[in-house]
Amino acid sequence: MSAVKMTEGSVQLESLKAPLFYRQSEPATGEVKMSVLLLHGIRFSSENWLNISTLDTLAKAGCRAVAIDLPALGRSKSAEAPAAVGELAPADFLKELCGQLSLSPVVVISPSLSGMYSLPFLHQHQDLIRAYVPVAPICTDKFTAEQYQSVKVPTLIVYGDQDTQLGEQSLRNLSNLANHRVVVMKGAGHPCYLDDPDTWHKVLTDFLQSL
Repeated sequence: MSAVKMTEGSVQLESLKAPLFYRQSEPATGEVKMSVLLLHGIRFSSENWLNISTLDTLAKAGCRAVAIDLPALGRSKSAEAPAAVGELAPADFLKELCGQLSLSPVVVISPSLSGMYSLPFLHQHQDLIRAYVPVAPICTDKFTAEQYQSVKVPTLIVYGDQDTQLGEQSLRNLSNLANHRVVVMKGAGHPCYLDDPDTWHKVLTDFLQSL
């Protein structure tokens, strides 16, 4: 298997009082095909992506992967959430983050809570997004069918078939996206990637190779 370089760091955004923690993986060769930003749900952090080897898998697939701890969560606890600070909209928060870390155009992987950031970013800055991988995100009901139809970003909608609430609700709304495909993970719950990392990694890398 190809060698992977793993690092940790922090990034200070103008809008936040404290820096955000992140983990990064990339091919040891330095040859990067694309950049991937991994977000997380409310009970989770970048550590989950490390533990189930998503960071490792992405780097071996030739990606530079950055998993952040969202504001007020994980090791970014002292950074207030942008919504609470009131100075920066969630879409601009991700735009600034991607700019600071030189990630654009970026593939955004967005489970659950992180939909509050990724969906406004998708709708306002689709030119900065190479692809979108929503995993039962929240806030899908805040946009109209017409708004979704105007987004041309290649999208892989993933959810577990046991996630009958957010999984199914988000699918109904996200299915309006112009350029999407759907993967339902059998026997998996809301954090389907944790329930079945092997299937998750295969689905994800197949999608990235198609871009």
